[in-house]
Amino acid sequence: MTQARVFFERALTLDPDNIEALVGAARVESALGSNLFSNDRIAHLAAAETALIKAQSIVPNYAPAHLVLGIVQIFTNRATRGIAECERALALDRNLATAHAFVGFAKYTLGRADETEAHIQEALRISPRDIFAYQWMMFAGFAKLLLHLDADAVAWFRRGIEANRNFPIAHVLLGVSLALLGELDEARAAAQAGSELNSGFNIQSWRSNPLSDNPIYLAGRERIYEGMRLAGVPEG
Repeated sequence: MTQARVFFERALTLDPDNIEALVGAARVESALGSNLFSNDRIAHLAAAETALIKAQSIVPNYAPAHLVLGIVQIFTNRATRGIAECERALALDRNLATAHAFVGFAKYTLGRADETEAHIQEALRISPRDIFAYQWMMFAGFAKLLLHLDADAVAWFRRGIEANRNFPIAHVLLGVSLALLGELDEARAAAQAGSELNSGFNIQSWRSNPLSDNPIYLAGRERIYEGMRLAGVPEG
């Protein structure tokens, strides 16, 4: 992502109004902010939003700009607005599978986890071999945890790991789900696999970045903390 950002910045030096470069730079910033790769996640998300607002002022109907702005809003406790942006993106490009997935994720943060899986299934229907499918599967797993359907969560997290074995949090969340089912040895092995991919991950880093103040969502996070402790994730 650091390399990608350099290329986008070079493109914007040549053409400050290049719409693809603006949205590309915003994608990098939103990824850095949403995946806990930085201790200053809000600054990255704010930088992404600034680039996206400029992009929309240049080309109002560019679907990826609406999608990425929706993602930024979802990760900054504005899920309802984020859903609207993702739906706007879909109105412009009905095949934008990622928008379906993020609508489902946004509903999870709003305490509407029972609606999430349908959106994930629609994203997978449109783009079954998508390079981001592992992320969508994780969203479904989150929803199942919130619904106390821990065995279903295990199945979704395993699917996500099969799609991409290098995403640390998927291993940790598999460990959480297994721990809540009482499968502690397997849970600890899964959490350890996540730790080997991201040695800096701990419960405090996760706790300090809630995406919503919805009480149902927050109660679900308490279960995740409990599962992390049982799986041996460091406290801080």
